[in-house]
Amino acid sequence: MTRQASSTPPGERPPPAAPPPRPPWWRHLLWLVAIAAWVVLFFVLPLRGGSSATTLTYSQFLDDVQGKQVQTVSIDAASGDASGQLKNGDQYTTVVPVQLASPTLIQQLRDAGVSITATTSTTSAGAQVLSWALSILPFVFVGWLWWRLSRNAGGQMQGVLGIGRSRAKVFDEERPKTTFADVAGYEGAKQEVRETVDFLRNPDRYRRAGAASPRGLLMVGPPGTGKTLLARAVAGEADVPFFSVTGSGFVEMFVGVGASRVRDLFGEARKRAPAIIFIDEIDAIGQRRGGGMVSNDEREQTLNQMLAEMDGFDPSVGIVVLAATNRPEVLDPALLRPGRFDRQVVIPLPNAAERKAILLVHCKDKRLGGDVDLDAVARGTPGFSGADLANLANEAAIAAVRDGREVLTAGDFDMARDRILLGRREGSNVLLPEEKKAVAVHEAGHALVAALSENADPVAKVSILPAGQALGVTEQLPLVERHLYGEDYLHDSLAVRLGGRAAELVALGQGSTGAANDLAGATDLALRMVREFGLSSALGPVGYPSGGSVYLGGGQEMTTRPFAEQTQATIDVEVSRLLRDAEARAVDLIKGHRAQLSQLTDLLLEHETVDGSAVYRLVGRPVPGSTDGALRIAT
Repeated sequence: MTRQASSTPPGERPPPAAPPPRPPWWRHLLWLVAIAAWVVLFFVLPLRGGSSATTLTYSQFLDDVQGKQVQTVSIDAASGDASGQLKNGDQYTTVVPVQLASPTLIQQLRDAGVSITATTSTTSAGAQVLSWALSILPFVFVGWLWWRLSRNAGGQMQGVLGIGRSRAKVFDEERPKTTFADVAGYEGAKQEVRETVDFLRNPDRYRRAGAASPRGLLMVGPPGTGKTLLARAVAGEADVPFFSVTGSGFVEMFVGVGASRVRDLFGEARKRAPAIIFIDEIDAIGQRRGGGMVSNDEREQTLNQMLAEMDGFDPSVGIVVLAATNRPEVLDPALLRPGRFDRQVVIPLPNAAERKAILLVHCKDKRLGGDVDLDAVARGTPGFSGADLANLANEAAIAAVRDGREVLTAGDFDMARDRILLGRREGSNVLLPEEKKAVAVHEAGHALVAALSENADPVAKVSILPAGQALGVTEQLPLVERHLYGEDYLHDSLAVRLGGRAAELVALGQGSTGAANDLAGATDLALRMVREFGLSSALGPVGYPSGGSVYLGGGQEMTTRPFAEQTQATIDVEVSRLLRDAEARAVDLIKGHRAQLSQLTDLLLEHETVDGSAVYRLVGRPVPGSTDGALRIAT
């Protein structure tokens, strides 16, 4: 029990592999500049060769002819362009008006002794091709630039020309290194997935027995239990193309984009069939379609397209859809019917044996000390997911490095667990003396009530070291994994939660704000006992579930109350009765063991942390689950 609320941080998902970098756009521009320079050097400049000749006006040309300075002349009959050589050796060019190139001019040139040559201008094929290429080159450059911008545009558009294409990553030649051996535990779930993959590998074996391939397999469970890791193992071991995409990768701000991406994804899968499509967080597009006035047309169009694609599979094509979600209760029923997702595989939180197997995987690259018992660590981490256990092993390694060691000890795992559950530990000197005593009394009350209750979980450790928002903590660790909770166990749990407040009332004469978290937890448990579990004689065997998420939690999500005001009043009265009875029981236990409360308080003030076995020695009871007085629980 803690004096303040604490939360467990979620595990981290392995980051996806980065796509190969594209060549920078400026490399293509350099190629264009090089081609343009080559054209200018070898085609344009040679055509403009001889530009050093003197340009004469027509009047200057006539004066030179009359002065007998012109030696040769070559006149283009079509354009009137003329060029030649003067008697001093200089080259010249001029333009002779065609209408003035009369026999008189010809005779004048002959009289001056000028050698006359008549030509007709024609354009070579090379010049024509060059002229045509230079004319269309700007249009080619603009088109290439538009194409590059459309491919490299970032943000939501992902390219003006490719917005409707699927964003799925295809694993065909290069596959992830993850295999089923990296997924510890969950043998039943792995067998379900293996059968699906095996059908794609050996379809004839199933076809001879008359078995049809499942269209889809949906993996559901709490966060961090390894759904995505299991899909990565499929990608690593399957011999067929594997398409991976997230549900949020379909829906955009533009209407119709999601449906287009779904069509493109399934079209690519059909081309490479047999293939596997994995959709992570499918609840982003698969939520139940509502009949209200407010709806998301784009998301519903995407869902409708996916329903059509999955229902239109040709069984002989060989395409299987894997999906994962933490919120199966919000998925559309049409998506879950047989023929679309034929199988639903639940991946729950691991049990003690599976937690040990997961710890072995995450500790294989770490050096463990001789006092580390992974069985004890697994028993001491109920409710931990695979991601939490990976974080636990990493935090233990960090604690060892912090102390200058490379070998992990049992204390490192204990410290890592407390850090994950409660936060960073502080010294008790952060508390005032009277606060430190109040915390010791409070935690001693929790521990005594738990040790004196027949059906409560055993006490593992009591501490008054502040951690996170908790000023102290009493740890109870079950000996076995529970799946059903009897009424006796629930009543004892209420008494243990209120044991800290009861000790304050008995020893200090008043309560304090330190019991706020205990009261909230006890009230929630009592409310569920009355409203959901049917454990109230006044209300009877009725159940009104809160309607919250199956795996995500998050408190009450009931939006409408399915019962009358009088029923609500009865519920309130029954919850108050259960809490008052639990408090009265805890107070009686504390009063009957007042001396033990003082002794345990003094031990906490002296040592700050007390092992659970000491609590049982004080009350004169054997340690649960042991025959030699030693506590067989990770502490």
